[in-house]
Amino acid sequence: MDRSRISEIRIDDYDYPLPDSRIAKHPLAERDTCLLLVRDTQGRLSTHSFAELPSLLPSDSMLVYNNTRVINARLRFRKGADGTGALIEIFCLEPVMPSDYAVNFASTSSCSWTCLVGNSKRWKEGDLTRTVTIEGHTLTLRATRQSKEGASSVVCFSWDCPEVTFSSIISALGEIPIPPYLNRSTEESDSRDYQTVYSRIDGSVAAPTAGLHFTPAVLSGIDRLGIPRREITLHVGAGTFQPVKTDTIGEHEMHSEFIAVPRALIEELAGNERRIIAVGTTSVRTLESLYHLGCMLHSGIEASHLPQWYPYSETHPDLTAEASMAAILRHLDTTGSDTFIASTRLMIAPGYRYRIVRGMVTNFHQPRSTLLLLVSAFLDGGGTEWKRIYDYALAGDFRFLSYGDACLFI
Repeated sequence: MDRSRISEIRIDDYDYPLPDSRIAKHPLAERDTCLLLVRDTQGRLSTHSFAELPSLLPSDSMLVYNNTRVINARLRFRKGADGTGALIEIFCLEPVMPSDYAVNFASTSSCSWTCLVGNSKRWKEGDLTRTVTIEGHTLTLRATRQSKEGASSVVCFSWDCPEVTFSSIISALGEIPIPPYLNRSTEESDSRDYQTVYSRIDGSVAAPTAGLHFTPAVLSGIDRLGIPRREITLHVGAGTFQPVKTDTIGEHEMHSEFIAVPRALIEELAGNERRIIAVGTTSVRTLESLYHLGCMLHSGIEASHLPQWYPYSETHPDLTAEASMAAILRHLDTTGSDTFIASTRLMIAPGYRYRIVRGMVTNFHQPRSTLLLLVSAFLDGGGTEWKRIYDYALAGDFRFLSYGDACLFI
């Protein structure tokens, strides 16, 4: 399907009524007791407990999940030397200087981020400061707005204590940024509940929520069946919460997200005979982006960033997954790196041809969202199968969105 036809897809066709009462405001006490809607290869729908997942996976599966960890991205300051002025909320989105996440978090004097600023009109000039004690060290944290473009600003954070890293600062002072559609304030329990049990690489401002259902018991059950588990990294941006506000898909601009895939997994994908089951839409986007980035390298195109419409371009080569992975491996040989790093704006919409992913574990998504388009493209290429599944869930006891129940699509 070419870009012009995809551009004409109307977002009204991917809307559905979602009462607030069906949005889970908190997770269940035991993560793996949530419901799991299963659609098998014959299209049959059934209801299970998530704890049953290991036995429901095809024996030839390989499970790929996102190991990103949500950071305490929301920082609060008050204007005025005495800290009694207007409340200014700074929501860190993406590192600017240093641009590498790990290096930025390890900074010991200053760093800058692209941020959203709440109550921005009250912060017209001057710096914001907080004097705090972290890890036994008293320091003054300063926020300086360096530039503003559209809804976002570049904010420089600086502090006067080299014994404390920026990672320690946001861990101590920041808040977990729970989804806005929960319509509640962050609670202490969210710092535990809004992380997957396998999260380990700091960088996301939203959780890869399909992974929230996994427990050590479920992971052990998968291991006992001999189903391999592999990790990738995609740092989820705030754009994941944004519904499509334009009438057609062609007018919607996808947000950019950081991805990292280890060489060992790329080597496995190059000679893969297993059915790749992606945990969450973030893993789907990473794996499918990987294929297209390999196609860019094969074509002699620099591949540090995947544009949202490249998969639909007339110049896109029709490579096998193995050939695409081989191109990435040759690139890694040249750079001497063990990890392939890039960013992606991949738009997966009805008409998209999946190249790597053959199954997914995912949650129920917002109406009029790009995530719903991704699921529809997987189920039947953009037909009405997603409506049948969501009608089934709404007629049952399924809970929706980040803290809600899950689906398994093969």
